Order: sequence, then structure tokens, then C-alpha cells
Amino acid sequence: MTNALLEVEDLKVHFPVRKGLFQRAQTFVYAVDGVSFQLNKGETLGVVGESGCGKTTTGLAILNLVRATSGKIRFKGNDISEIAGLPVPDQMRIRKELQIIFQDPYSSLNPRMTLNKILHDPMKIHGLYPGSERQDRIEFILKKVGLTPEQGKKYPHEFSGGQRQRIGIARALSLDPQIIIGDEPVSALDVSIQAQIINLMVDLQEEFNLSYIIIAHDLAVVEHISNRIAVMYLGKIIETAPVAQIYHRPQHPYTRALLSAVPIADPRAGRHPIILKGDVPSPRHPPTGCGFHPRCPECSIDCDIKPPELRSLGKEHYVACHYA
Repeated sequence: MTNALLEVEDLKVHFPVRKGLFQRAQTFVYAVDGVSFQLNKGETLGVVGESGCGKTTTGLAILNLVRATSGKIRFKGNDISEIAGLPVPDQMRIRKELQIIFQDPYSSLNPRMTLNKILHDPMKIHGLYPGSERQDRIEFILKKVGLTPEQGKKYPHEFSGGQRQRIGIARALSLDPQIIIGDEPVSALDVSIQAQIINLMVDLQEEFNLSYIIIAHDLAVVEHISNRIAVMYLGKIIETAPVAQIYHRPQHPYTRALLSAVPIADPRAGRHPIILKGDVPSPRHPPTGCGFHPRCPECSIDCDIKPPELRSLGKEHYVACHYA
């Protein structure tokens, strides 16, 4: 029996590609193809990988914003894979506990709503903080994310990009969630503002005992906020480990290539990036065997035949590579 807050088991999301007069499914896009992981209370899991590897689709499937093809999603031990079939009170409770911070802070906010209304409506829908307590809660949340109560009368276009992302964080925080999924929450911001938002999220996690899933393609970002890292490639997790082991002892060739491309501040450091050959294969036609073998600098004869399983190397370190 596990004490994990969230469990994802063999999650698959396959999108049909329909053609012809009757729009029959001719093939599928294997966006997520067998992802499994756990998230503990108060923990941050960083999910990294190139664009198109299935990171965002995994997060949306957990929230049931995208329908999973198969697999199990358990929250506090309860299966929430088919949330639409649950009683409405249970659906509301789960929606409240699982929140998301979107990548684009502008398009995710209603331009016709003031900041006060953006935070007020979710609390009203879920019946939280009745009467005057609701406005007190709004002002409390605004202060926590670095905004003032006076700014509550403004509209989203009147804020900067960093302030809009603070609004996104405030909206997620307003319902007292237990898990917040950050879908590249700082990628649209300047570097200096990125550091402010990351530090804010760390402080809020400690104060409210939040659990995070941070989706990113920038490994430098997730290093400072994550407890564990899951590296995805072509819809699968290929390596997962505590953050120190991923950054100092990476075992998968793809993880090593990603880390070698992270810019460092010291120009005298002898950094030699690993240049991967070719492009990421299409998720409509994934390679046989190991999905990474067409680009792998360490590919051997077995790699294009037998898919590697995610196996333990000890100390919570798992890797999907025949020769790790």
C-alpha cells in the first residue's frame, strides 16, 4: 500500500487521425504511451523533455482536460481516471484539489474580468468563504503572490507578463488545492522574472504544503524547484531520479545530451555539448525497439528490436536503457 498523493499508472493518450468520407481512424498519434510515476505530499516532480514529447498532454490527462485512452490515475488512493462518470460533488471536490498554471499568462485569463472577479468566481462556484470572508481571502491571496488589493480592480491587459503569471498562481491557489501542475509556468517570461516566480512558488509550497508537477523544457529551471526529475521522450518516461542524481550522474544518453546543452555562466568551463543526429521521430510512427535509438550515439544492435523497460538502478533511480 502506497502513501503517494497522486499515482499515475501506465497512462496512455492516443489521438486518432481520421480520414475519408466517414472520418474513420486510420492511425493514431501516440502522444503519451505508458507513463507511470508517483507524487508525494509536499513534493515537486519536474517533467522535462523536448517539445512534443508528451509533457503537457500528461498534465492535461491528469486533470481530465484531455481524455486518457487507458491507464489509471489515482488521487489519495481513489481512481479519478473517469471523472465524468463520478457524482457531481465528487467531481467538484477533485477539480478543487487539482489546479493548473498555464504557460501563457495572458491567454489563460478572461480579458473581460477584473482581477477580483477572476479570483471570486471559482470560490463562489465551489462554495468557499461565504459572505465578506471571500473578499478577505482574495486580498490575502493577492498579498501572498506579491500583488496589492488595489490592483484587484484592474483587468489583465493592465498588468505586465510577470504580474499576469502571479495572477495565474493566485487563481490556482484560491481554491486551497493540494496539487498544482505548472505547464511551463515561466517559459514566457524574462530570465530575471523567471527567478522571481520560481522563488515565489517555492515559498508558497512551504507555506501551504503544496505538491507540484512542473513541466518544462529548460533543465536549469526545474533544477532549483524540484525534488525529483522525470525525463520524457516520445511519450515515455526514460529516466527518473532525485534531482542531484539526474544532474550529476545521468544514466540515459538522452538525459546526458539535454544536460550538456544547458548554458553555464563560466565561459572558461570546458563544456562539450552532445549533438544528437536527426530529428525527433513522429509520434504517429514511433520507431521499433527503443524510441531513442535512431538518434542515440550509444546505439547497439539490440536497441532497434527490444523496447527497454524502466528498471531500477537503486536509490530511487530508474532508467529505460539496455546498457545503463
